[in-house]
Amino acid sequence: MADVAVRAAGLTKWFGEGATRTLAVQNVSFEAFFGEMLYVVGPSGSGKTTMLSMVSGILRPNAGTVEIEGTDIWRLSGDEIATFRLRKLGFVFQDYHLFPRLTTQENVAIPLILQHRDWDEAMAEALRDLKIVGLENRAALPPVKLSGGEQQRVAIARAIVSRPEILILDEPTASLDGDTGRTVLSFVRRELLTDQRCIIIITHDARIFEFANRIMHMEDGKLTGITQAGAGPMEVAGET
Repeated sequence: MADVAVRAAGLTKWFGEGATRTLAVQNVSFEAFFGEMLYVVGPSGSGKTTMLSMVSGILRPNAGTVEIEGTDIWRLSGDEIATFRLRKLGFVFQDYHLFPRLTTQENVAIPLILQHRDWDEAMAEALRDLKIVGLENRAALPPVKLSGGEQQRVAIARAIVSRPEILILDEPTASLDGDTGRTVLSFVRRELLTDQRCIIIITHDARIFEFANRIMHMEDGKLTGITQAGAGPMEVAGET
């Protein structure tokens, strides 16, 4: 059995109080392993993004714990969580969150700049990861000059530039056509999944289920089951 990358226990989150309180996530527990690609699926409003926001240190749970590589992240201070997240987790948002006034290369370098890395070193490492995603020839362009699939790959390059052990992608194919979406997920599995990395993906897109090792099913804020998927148990395709 592979080592545990993420262990969540009893995660619960509600919004509002009293009669207006809405329970978004209820008592969700699971483990995610190094060397696997784990999907989280369910209808809109099922609590997928809220749950992974708690796992990634963005949204504090009302109850429950999250351990990443054995560290209980919600026992850390706010500054410690921010530093931990910057070094250990990469997050690819659904709408990419690229800065329009920066070049592609500068966008990728942002996590390293936030870690106070030398500018030239950060830019060199950003170019390295643009090469990994096949976009080194777009380094000097602003995001507006890129296609949707290219912007997605820039967001992925930015997420991996710090070499995080946990990579989380929120609806990575939502704005992509079927062929482009499958190309992006094939790339993620082939080039980014290693036995030192766990990749967790929120998706509605059944066309890309073949790339998962396991699939978590959520509905009405609850975990309803975990199934094996097309990629089989813990097959690791490559090293970064």
